[in-house]
Amino acid sequence: MELMKFSGTPVADSAAINELLARYGVKFGIYKNDVFKEQLFPFDAIPRVISAKDFSSMEKGLIQRVDALNLFLKDIYSEGKIIKDGVFKEIQGYTYGVQLASFYQQGDFLPHVKLMETGFTHHSDMTDFGLPYAFVRTPRPYDTTTLNYNWQIWNTKTFSLYTNATDNIDESSAKAAVDAIIRFMVRRGIIRTRVSSGYVTEIISEDRLLQVHSPVSGICRSYVETGDEVRCGDLLCEITDPLEGNVISKIFAPVSGTVFFRYNRPLEFEKSALFKIIRL
Repeated sequence: MELMKFSGTPVADSAAINELLARYGVKFGIYKNDVFKEQLFPFDAIPRVISAKDFSSMEKGLIQRVDALNLFLKDIYSEGKIIKDGVFKEIQGYTYGVQLASFYQQGDFLPHVKLMETGFTHHSDMTDFGLPYAFVRTPRPYDTTTLNYNWQIWNTKTFSLYTNATDNIDESSAKAAVDAIIRFMVRRGIIRTRVSSGYVTEIISEDRLLQVHSPVSGICRSYVETGDEVRCGDLLCEITDPLEGNVISKIFAPVSGTVFFRYNRPLEFEKSALFKIIRL
């Protein structure tokens, strides 16, 4: 903030303020016509005067929306009727279920399969996909509303399959996912066809994953890729000040292991996850 020059009046400073919002990623996203669009939070230098009559009408609508959102969140994190009534009743009765899942973190992952620990599906079943890694996840409260968890509760052996990326097309990673599903179906006797043998799968508990966070915001230059083997103390990346251009932080591997996840955008923010390492 102190590097920006402000004239002292909100109207004159609108452009500078919007530039600052863009620089620090103060944005939100919306879907319109099935297209995701990201935009800045709007800054309006001129206050809007709302009459008591207009505000009374707006207030009722806002209260209604907040109440609806609170009820939705309460249901999602408790009984999950909204999801169950709309999805789960349509997919009952299957022996196996494979969910092509998406990531909540921006970056590159190693393709893998994941199982929610419910006691219904055996861990060894995941090896039939022939992917390098298979993860076992202990359910958290919010997991009880997910497809993976509820499919298993309804006696379907369920697996979540993750490829390299979510928001861009990676043909080799997508092919690996398709091959993994075909391989699973062949090994389970569902279909007959030729497919590569794949990998000897290592089954891992999620607590072996160690996240490495950034201590500062800046431009990230990574020196490792997903799948790389690193030793404790190896340089993972450098963080550069976006304004001055000098290196303000170097991040080293806190443990030895395999790079499972790598943040892949230049600009990163303080405390964001830059890497995940599978500990030896």
